[in-house]
Amino acid sequence: MPATSQDNLPQAGFYFSLSMNGARDTEQASFQEASGISMRPDEEEIQEGGENRFKHKLPGWVKFPNLILKHGIVPGDSALAKWFVSSLEADLSQSIVIKTLTLSLLNKNGDKMMGWSFINAYPVKWSISDLKKQDNMIAIETIEFAYNYYTRNV
Repeated sequence: MPATSQDNLPQAGFYFSLSMNGARDTEQASFQEASGISMRPDEEEIQEGGENRFKHKLPGWVKFPNLILKHGIVPGDSALAKWFVSSLEADLSQSIVIKTLTLSLLNKNGDKMMGWSFINAYPVKWSISDLKKQDNMIAIETIEFAYNYYTRNV
């Protein structure tokens, strides 16, 4: 079937899929929201002697914010949950296991549209939304990862 101009439009109804260490782990988790996919260099300001009108701005190291993913509660026996528990409950007598996380943006049909690989990632925070009897809402789980850098996969 030939491509139409509709194929190039932004897709509605997308979601995210996360896999750990590529083909080595078969389990994946789905997410409704992802944030922290950005990079930005530090800026160093240098004053020039005798020049008071401005400061020179020079680029520095690139900074990557933490990756934050949100979704409905998943079973505690999933590979992702086990990794979190072993990392966050360790007493630092054990080293934290780092992984390469692959986050894929999927359209409403489950087809991959874009992806990112987060190198040397490890969990740093796991939280659950406030639970209230009067609110008839789905409990949302938020997980946060630190990582060294990411690459974009098309």
